[in-house]
Amino acid sequence: MTQPIRVLLAKVGLDGHDRGVKVVARTLRDAGMDVIYSGLHRTPEEVVTAAIQEDVDVLGVSLLSGVQLTVFPKIFQLLASKGAEDMIVVAGGVMPDEDVVEIKRMGVREVLLQDTPPDEIVQTLTRLVAERGER
Repeated sequence: MTQPIRVLLAKVGLDGHDRGVKVVARTLRDAGMDVIYSGLHRTPEEVVTAAIQEDVDVLGVSLLSGVQLTVFPKIFQLLASKGAEDMIVVAGGVMPDEDVVEIKRMGVREVLLQDTPPDEIVQTLTRLVAERGER
């Protein structure tokens, strides 16, 4: 039997709304994934450290506060400095279309916005991990 997909979900910055990320966490757990939710108001350093310590396949960062263009470069810099460039990073929440294009250019594999159906989130993470293959 293969190991379940491990996911760390994080809220980075001052955003205080976490209902959506909690729904996503439950959806992923119900689909058989191991999910860690790091809670509100995390720094990029805390999130990357936790993702590496927990040996997750996917780091999901949920943002509603408009800081995606500053948060993701820092996250990718930290992952690279710790030798974890193979970690799949996805984004969720609310952001303008032009920011979606920019963060994907930075290395975010998928952006799952507030209107993404739960089944599609599960399918997307499953596909990304399958495409990456074993680590």
